[in-house]
Amino acid sequence: MSDVNQEIAVPVRNFSAQFAPTPRGARLARLLATEQLRAWDVPLDPAAHIVAELAANAATHGRVPGRDFRLLLYVVGDTLRIEVTDTRGDRVPCTQPPSADAESGRGLLLVDALADKWGVGFGAPPRKTVWAEVRLDRSTAERAPVEPCCGGTGGLSQGTNG
Repeated sequence: MSDVNQEIAVPVRNFSAQFAPTPRGARLARLLATEQLRAWDVPLDPAAHIVAELAANAATHGRVPGRDFRLLLYVVGDTLRIEVTDTRGDRVPCTQPPSADAESGRGLLLVDALADKWGVGFGAPPRKTVWAEVRLDRSTAERAPVEPCCGGTGGLSQGTNG
């Protein structure tokens, strides 16, 4: 009998869509993501909250007139990965807490609290992708937050070279 290496295929479920960088586009991203997660029978909490925050940030801070943002969801094994790509690679996300009276700037703090891991990746200029991962079996989730950045005033701060 010969030795045969057998690979077990792990199904990858994915969803991708482009949205206008507007409040309406962010809302549509959240709604479509929620429906896709339901179709996959993936828990909505905390994933829907993370999608809402990342899409809102892309529409608010990553907005460039005439350039959409992209939402990508995929599940590999027991991990859901959420990616939101915009065309403001010059603006680096920051988790520094805003002042107590600020009306915004808490979105990435929520992502940090809800996601098991999250970070930022840079693609071909001018793209950046803010991503978050959520273990679908929350009882075995391991937290790996990204360190807060320095020098901002909350929300997204201007990136610097170097």
